[in-house]
Amino acid sequence: MDNHFTITIHDDNGVKQFNVHQFVKKAFFYAFVFLLTIGLIAVGTILYLNDSVDKIQQKREAIELAYKNIKNKNIELQESMKATKESLEGKKKELGKLSDSLAEIEILIGLKPLEDRSLNERVSLTKLNSEHRATLLQLIPSGSPVEYHGLTSKFGYRIHPTLYKKEFHRGSDMRAKMNTPVYATADGIVEWAGMHKRSGFGRLVILEHVFGFKSYFGHLNKIVIKSGQFVKKGDLIAYSGNSGLSNGPHLHYEIRFIHRALNPYYFIKWTQKNYNEIFQKEKKVPWQSLITATSRIKVVTPIQTQQSSQQELKSKEN
Repeated sequence: MDNHFTITIHDDNGVKQFNVHQFVKKAFFYAFVFLLTIGLIAVGTILYLNDSVDKIQQKREAIELAYKNIKNKNIELQESMKATKESLEGKKKELGKLSDSLAEIEILIGLKPLEDRSLNERVSLTKLNSEHRATLLQLIPSGSPVEYHGLTSKFGYRIHPTLYKKEFHRGSDMRAKMNTPVYATADGIVEWAGMHKRSGFGRLVILEHVFGFKSYFGHLNKIVIKSGQFVKKGDLIAYSGNSGLSNGPHLHYEIRFIHRALNPYYFIKWTQKNYNEIFQKEKKVPWQSLITATSRIKVVTPIQTQQSSQQELKSKEN
């Protein structure tokens, strides 16, 4: 078998022939195939690496975008946290002021502020007490029946201004010019409205209130209500005058509890601000049992008479 081949080369010097062994031929062939395979693998690797680089670049861009978004959200979150913190600080200051104001209200209505109570408990308790107090001030005579300008004669023993003899004065004579408006000092029903010669009070109005209280308005010039009529605190009931045994225009004002005369001055001064004073000064009324019995009673719309407000203003000025 012939194991070689001839390579013929033509040039200017003539023809040259070379005999190449078949083994060398196969070596060149395998080398070519090997190089071709290496080339193809290199091209495939390069294409694969390019594709991987593109994917990595895309992932990198996605990660950078996500990082940027997270950074922006973090900035927004920090700003939100800052605003929330400022808001909380503001609310904290408001709650502090509210707590201080509530403490003033608690002191005003006679409650001892307790630090271990929550703010909601303190507000509820204050509301309950203020509603209860407003109810009692609505149903029991309180405040002045006329614009307050002082007293001409106090409760207690005195020399009668017209009879000139010592007697017990069951009410307070309040300064009031002729035809000064007189108002009911609590809700009630009109027991008497007219001339009352036997008592010397002239034109007299008697209002019967709840829990055994009554109020008397004497020496009136004109009465604008009738017996059996229901009245609310602050309603106009009469005009002051000089009827009966009187030495000048004024209002005789009495308050009685189960027919016992009470000092009206304590009730004239009785408001939310000095709510507890009357309990120490007026001992003829069983206040504790009264408060307990009325703890669940609530007046929907309590009324503060104009005279009560004027009395409070006068007390402030003094």
